[in-house]
Amino acid sequence: MEGIEHRTITVNGINMHIAEKGKGPIILFLHGFPELWYSWRHQILHAAARSYHAVAPDLRGYGCTTAAPDADHSKFTVLNVVGDLVALIDAIAPDSHQVFVVGHDWGAQLAWYLCLFRPDRVRALVNLSVHFIPRNPSMKPVEMLRGLYGDDHYICRFQEPGDIEAEFAQIGVRRVVEKFLTYRDPAQFRFPKGKGFGDSPDTPVVLPLWLSKEDVDYYASKFEQTGFTGGINYYRALDLNWELTAPWTGSRVKVPTKFIVGDLDLVYNIPGVKEYIRDGGFKKDVPLLDEVVVMEGVGHFINQERPDEISEHILDFFKKF
Repeated sequence: MEGIEHRTITVNGINMHIAEKGKGPIILFLHGFPELWYSWRHQILHAAARSYHAVAPDLRGYGCTTAAPDADHSKFTVLNVVGDLVALIDAIAPDSHQVFVVGHDWGAQLAWYLCLFRPDRVRALVNLSVHFIPRNPSMKPVEMLRGLYGDDHYICRFQEPGDIEAEFAQIGVRRVVEKFLTYRDPAQFRFPKGKGFGDSPDTPVVLPLWLSKEDVDYYASKFEQTGFTGGINYYRALDLNWELTAPWTGSRVKVPTKFIVGDLDLVYNIPGVKEYIRDGGFKKDVPLLDEVVVMEGVGHFINQERPDEISEHILDFFKKF
């Protein structure tokens, strides 16, 4: 795409594929599930055209990044992946030491942990869709989700190795990608066992204007090669993350931050989240939180649904530093 370059860098024992363009201060873009570096295609071009060096990796277990042990979800903890990111920053920014960071979905969660563990490496942060989630010392996250939503909640369904992969194989990679990327319901995503996405597999998925057939082709081609296990392993490591991050209970994120979310985002509509963001809890945990933007009529995949606005929001914040 328009001069985006690709290379592979050895970091933390894996071979990480990155897409990059531009010269100037580095912006590191972190994707979510089921996505790839490609989710940031619009922001890469926008940032590069405005004298930034945009870098978007395929995270551990995704796309053209190789050598991650997909069969072992314990190798997909936030400590493992933040280790990847710190090594990547060392490789791409050997002189500047710090980079700007933008995260979405799991990429946002990882960005929060990067800022929590290594605030010295992050100049400023823009996170999308997933707010900071402070560790609850009395309850593991999967247990909490199961209590709220039952066994059919997608994260609960993702826990048993091989189970959801078998269902996805029956549905087909392309349809799985289409159904996830076009989900805009503020209600929680459920995946009852044996019922697929709850519709006929013959019913065509209508793509929104912001997601083209060619976009789906790219995602599907990569997940056809890798499968979904690498990305699902992040969910399988949730409870292990809870155990490993016990020393950071009560810690605050002390990096300048802007947060953007769509009002139709399923994460924003989890009970208590709006109150946490609005009533001071978020600011308490992220004391350098500069701005919260709630975009009306926008779903979860906000950086693809509203690419121009998100690109402007990102650079409007980073140009302060």
